[in-house]
Amino acid sequence: MQAVRTREDQREEATPLGSARSWSPEAEIGMRVEDIWDSLDVQPQLSRSDKLNSCFDSIPVASFPHTFAGSQLVEIPSDATLAEAVDILSRNRIISAPVRNVDAPEDASWIDRYIGIVEFAGIAVWLLHQSEAAAKADVGADELAAKLGTVTLEGAAAATVREPEGAIAEVFGALPSSDLFNKTKVQDISGSFRWAPFLALQSSDTFLTMLLLLSKYRMKSLPVVDIGEGTISNIITQAAVVHMLSECVGLHWFEEWGTKTLSEIGLPIMRLSKIVKVREDEPALKAFRLMRRRGVGGIPVVDETGKAIGSIMIKDVKHLLTTSETNRDYRTLTAQEFIANARQSSGERQMIIITCKRRDTVKDIILKLDAEKRQRIYVIDEEGNLDGLITLRDIIAKLVYEPPGYFGDFFNGVIPLPQNSRV
Repeated sequence: MQAVRTREDQREEATPLGSARSWSPEAEIGMRVEDIWDSLDVQPQLSRSDKLNSCFDSIPVASFPHTFAGSQLVEIPSDATLAEAVDILSRNRIISAPVRNVDAPEDASWIDRYIGIVEFAGIAVWLLHQSEAAAKADVGADELAAKLGTVTLEGAAAATVREPEGAIAEVFGALPSSDLFNKTKVQDISGSFRWAPFLALQSSDTFLTMLLLLSKYRMKSLPVVDIGEGTISNIITQAAVVHMLSECVGLHWFEEWGTKTLSEIGLPIMRLSKIVKVREDEPALKAFRLMRRRGVGGIPVVDETGKAIGSIMIKDVKHLLTTSETNRDYRTLTAQEFIANARQSSGERQMIIITCKRRDTVKDIILKLDAEKRQRIYVIDEEGNLDGLITLRDIIAKLVYEPPGYFGDFFNGVIPLPQNSRV
């Protein structure tokens, strides 16, 4: 078992005699939490959860390490096409980016400068919806071909009579070269954004606010805005928070929480019966359709015995939108073939499923998720069968809780998820 380190121990480990301090910015945050944690020992009536809430409510988000330190914030202009947006996200290896309003004046406030955050998931879900609508629509071949730009008349005609999976695959398969993908502007699908323009933090907001929004309020990322400059100074993601926690291993406050087993802390939240799965021999497109319909970001691919052999995330649609010829036959590509092709063409490791067991500790899970740069981990039983699912959001949700009336009028002026949004 790893020994618990004091702040002095960690500083000595990180700062050899005569050298400058070298511990990470995330570890510094952990030590600030430790200082506050220790100061609360004079209040024995506080529970562990109360103490953690107090600690995180005392630290401003301005202290959170910059997630794009050393590089420029990636923005997508509002007049970029979906194809251009996918290319920008792919080249920069990110899953989302703020959309800058190209019509906003130079002195615009942040709320006018940005129209939202676009994600691979938002683009993928919008395209899938268009594909389903086109495949199911009672239209002629000429009309359908005109709508999608490059679907041949023969292919379009066949799509209207083929089984749903085949019809949708026929239409979706043409999207990478279609007008729908290459001419639709990012600003045209703003209804698929999670928030409009988006929910942002100010530098004076606290870690507690940030942690609650990333967990209970299901935000994937949170921009921190500089009100004076009208710009984004940082973007905090769930993954960045979990990385911060991984850097706090050994500190008292972390060990008291992190050494609890999954069962002790109430994980997994999502039980086996709620997990959406796709068989390895089913069409790859079915995985993305299930994710759209069920509102989940990823699903496991299972073999004939029900054991997971891989995982497909909504962001993996990029392999269909920016693919080589190996993935051109969308109609017949199985989930297993899709995973194999993605691994071969891009070295994609994210599709290799990672697992844990209920006896593992929260610390074990955090370290594994951070090392593998994953969004989720599947719980298996002793026989290797699926037993549950844990996401980054689930872990953060177990770290803090929302006090009654905490947010007050925080959400005033924020436009919520549109009713017709599909993300």
